Amino acid sequence: MFDLSTPAQAVEAKPVISRRQVIAGLVAAAAAPAFAHDNRREPLFKISLAQWSLHRTIWDERRIDHLDFAKVARTEFGIGAIEYVNSFFKDKATDAGYLAEMNARARDYEVKQLLIMVDGEGALGDADESKRMQAVDNHKRWVEAAKVLGCATIRVNAASSGSPEEQQDRAADGLHRLCAFASDFDINVIVENHGGLSSNGAWLAGVIKKVDLPNCGTLPDFGNFDLGGGRQYDRYKGVSELMPYAKAVSAKSHDFDASGNEIHTDYRRMMKIVVDAGYRGYVGIEYEGKKLDEYAGIRATKKLLEKVRRELSS
Repeated sequence: MFDLSTPAQAVEAKPVISRRQVIAGLVAAAAAPAFAHDNRREPLFKISLAQWSLHRTIWDERRIDHLDFAKVARTEFGIGAIEYVNSFFKDKATDAGYLAEMNARARDYEVKQLLIMVDGEGALGDADESKRMQAVDNHKRWVEAAKVLGCATIRVNAASSGSPEEQQDRAADGLHRLCAFASDFDINVIVENHGGLSSNGAWLAGVIKKVDLPNCGTLPDFGNFDLGGGRQYDRYKGVSELMPYAKAVSAKSHDFDASGNEIHTDYRRMMKIVVDAGYRGYVGIEYEGKKLDEYAGIRATKKLLEKVRRELSS
């Protein structure tokens, strides 16, 4: 995916360098010194920030640039782990200099880069096999970019068409091919409940079972259970079905009451499902509300997660 072109006269004098070797070199160059060790007890779960929480701030208001995300997470919210969305740096997946700058910014603020949410690269479950294979190829550059950034994971979608059974088979096929590629880079590929059949927890869990690879999992999102046509899948049932395969969790939030509780999702009930499943990783704040501005919405979600964590820890 990276540009490996060299002048014609130099080709015979230099050994052929594979794409994986180039990526390995970029990863080594980006390696950051370890952050200071914290001897305090590990929290029940950790809190990260999904970049989508700031999509209006970045796109509409132009208040910050994508490259400022790590700085804002740390300095504005006291959060040291972030989740990117590829839409904010769509044309930079193979830009070694740009990725190096992202690494430098994250290192400067001691922020861990966790994952890249990948959209707009084709349907991994497309009914047309050639389009499905193209979608797999399109996602590969994000696997490589994740490796360079030190991310452990990319998040993808399981869009398809046909009967539920056909869609399950097609989505599993595309995912299996992508996961097989990603395994060579030690990158996880996880699927979010993100509309259509993927918002049916049992269906999506069935897809992951069909893929049957250790680096394939789920990203349960608290709010994305819209099946279309005015139908909603039970969010608590859905998260319960997806948690056995979870490698990340998305704490979707919209609106809060006077006591600071999210009015659409019972965070205590939901986070108990997450914790009872044995999950101890990062829970990503993904604020999508409009009543509070994005900064206030992120702070409200963080405060609620911290409160629930204290309650569950006791």
